[in-house]
Amino acid sequence: MVAGGNSKSDISFAGTYASSAFAACFAEVCTLPLDTAKVRLQLQKQAVVGDVVTLPKYRGLLGTVGTIAREEGLSALWKGIVPGLHRQCLNGGLRIALYEPVKNFYVGPDHVGDVPLFKKILAGFTTGAMAIAVANPTDLVKVRLQAEGKLPPGVPRRYSGSLNAYSTIVRQEGVGALWTGIGPNIARNGIINAAELASYDQVKQTILKIPGFTDNVVTHLLAGLGAGFFAVCVGSPVDVVKSRMMGDSSYKSTLDCFVKTLKNDGPFAFYKGFIPNFGRLGSWNVIMFLTLEQAKKFVKTLESA
Repeated sequence: MVAGGNSKSDISFAGTYASSAFAACFAEVCTLPLDTAKVRLQLQKQAVVGDVVTLPKYRGLLGTVGTIAREEGLSALWKGIVPGLHRQCLNGGLRIALYEPVKNFYVGPDHVGDVPLFKKILAGFTTGAMAIAVANPTDLVKVRLQAEGKLPPGVPRRYSGSLNAYSTIVRQEGVGALWTGIGPNIARNGIINAAELASYDQVKQTILKIPGFTDNVVTHLLAGLGAGFFAVCVGSPVDVVKSRMMGDSSYKSTLDCFVKTLKNDGPFAFYKGFIPNFGRLGSWNVIMFLTLEQAKKFVKTLESA
């Protein structure tokens, strides 16, 4: 993935995993306020009083960030950072580190030349699905903490923190509840991971064939932006369904959530928060891939020493 189409990694799997987890966690810290805004926008439903449709509380990326900061304080923008980091250590590390081995498995040991795009997509979907199957509880807790806004005086918070959220969910809803939304989450993570990794791989490979371009920060920046854009375009509908299922336990299934969202809020609801989602994923991918490339170079020097 980060070698412009080469099928073999130049550092160990452990080194790739550590680099991937670090890069994903760093990107998470930098962009979590945008993710919090995205979740609030996705969970927001139309409010009807009599025959009047009231104006939404959250409007736009900057407006949502400003409303949260003004009503709840700046720290509220980083709600869910602890489970978010848990998620990136597991999901981010696994989905990226497994990409090269899985891609090599799909092309076979005797493959020569550039890897076909469809096999990159297949490898990305596979590793994304595998990783989130392990990390779903961390995603659930992160969304629930992000979804909780300002409460009326005297009303206690649902969870006092991430560890309390894990234990409360298990105690009140059962262990299986930690995998609430696993269906749309696997679909989302598989689709977005395929879009991110395959597009980054393909865009970087294409750019490196253009005279004057080398494996440097500019190439990584352009490839990262391309990865973020493709990921949002194809992943936004399942991302909305995933966020709604995790933030609201009233939905019976993925299909029930999809149908109710379509019926109550219309087809454009599946692209609610598109701009903050692109702001989040675009910047997340740029930061993550730039950090990953540098981290892998650092690890390579350590392993070569």
